Amino acid sequence: MSTGAARVQRYAIDGRRAWLVWGSAIAVYVLAVFHRTSLGVAGVIAAERFDISSSELSLFTIVQIAIYAGMQLPVGALLDRYGSKRLLGVGLTLLTAAQLAFAFVDTLPAALVCRVFLGMGDAMVFISVMRLVALWFSARRSPMVSQLTGLLGQIGALLAAGPLAFALAHFGWTPSYAVSAGVGALTGVLLVLFVRDSPYGDQARDALRLRALARSLRNAWHVPGTRLGLWSHFTAQFSANVFSLLWGFPFLISGEGLSSLSASALLMVMVGGSMVFSVLFGSLTMRFPFSRSTLVLWIVGAVIAAWTVVLLWPGKAPMWLLVVLVVVMAAGGPGSLIGFDLARTFNPPTRIGSATGIVNTGGFIATLVAVALIGIVLDRVAPGGPSEWTLEAFRPAMAVQYLIWALGLIQIFRYRGKTRRAMLAIDPDGYDAMRGGSNTITFH
Repeated sequence: MSTGAARVQRYAIDGRRAWLVWGSAIAVYVLAVFHRTSLGVAGVIAAERFDISSSELSLFTIVQIAIYAGMQLPVGALLDRYGSKRLLGVGLTLLTAAQLAFAFVDTLPAALVCRVFLGMGDAMVFISVMRLVALWFSARRSPMVSQLTGLLGQIGALLAAGPLAFALAHFGWTPSYAVSAGVGALTGVLLVLFVRDSPYGDQARDALRLRALARSLRNAWHVPGTRLGLWSHFTAQFSANVFSLLWGFPFLISGEGLSSLSASALLMVMVGGSMVFSVLFGSLTMRFPFSRSTLVLWIVGAVIAAWTVVLLWPGKAPMWLLVVLVVVMAAGGPGSLIGFDLARTFNPPTRIGSATGIVNTGGFIATLVAVALIGIVLDRVAPGGPSEWTLEAFRPAMAVQYLIWALGLIQIFRYRGKTRRAMLAIDPDGYDAMRGGSNTITFH
């Protein structure tokens, strides 16, 4: 989609300015991940604070993720229109206000409103950062930078699993959440000073008409590689999301009988594992672009195997097995980022935001469904709430994940075949080059 306007390059691709822009945007993303996962270590406390059931506790995450997922398509289109800096600014403002209000509310309806606005702010952050990666870095380097984005974002989850859990235990709900909200003001300074939307004059973006936004979404959706990215994200990400956002902490404490300290340590191990896998997968996707969907399939298979062993283990799982579980689950987050690289490969720069938004709905829709189903099953087998959460109650609840994995795997196999056939038909030379290790293809 071109207006014919000249694109004057102001800064070097892959240069020092690119890293400064990306690093400043990453600070916003780290904070967004922290706010997103901050309820994961507070599930039991929240159930007691608001005096709610398992299904009502699920509502916090369901509302947050539903808003996040539902906004990905319009936000992706608006991103192509207004650029990353503006959307990062709006997202950061909403995150800060929502978390500050969440520190003081004490009723379920008010708390849910806070999660609505937190989901809205969170929805604007990641895809804005990914668009900066796509525009400021070369096709050869962007897969690694994408994985580094996911890696560094996990610092936010690490801070939630460790310092926030400690603060909640020692200082209480209101001080912990209020102080965490205040960090948004400092992060905003970096955003204003250093983030730029593009290394170019970017007249093409400024000339984009609002009436073209729907066409951009439609065109991105019809690309098989976009939908392959969507289902890769859907299938790889949700289990780790479910575990870190809400049900992991209760499962480890009430189900497996661990202390809060041990459960926090396992969540931190999962975050650390995610960082290691980010580097590994970034390297693999750069070297073997043709086999990216195969890598996703191996990751999902490993996660399914780990959960199967834990759920079938007679009695409570030993600590070594729980460590294996969280480490294997940790691969899902970086694995899901492969979906964004697929979307980048098969879409022109003018609709990267739209394609990224489509892909980003995948894992969060799956997360939403899984969180809701787990809460519903827990309410049926343990109607008394947290006091009745046991390992035998969690086994059938956690088993609902297999339904979502099955759907996702079917769709990955379906769309990777369509994507490869489309590649071969449209750009045979690019197809052969990709099989040989090139990550570029003429695919518009």
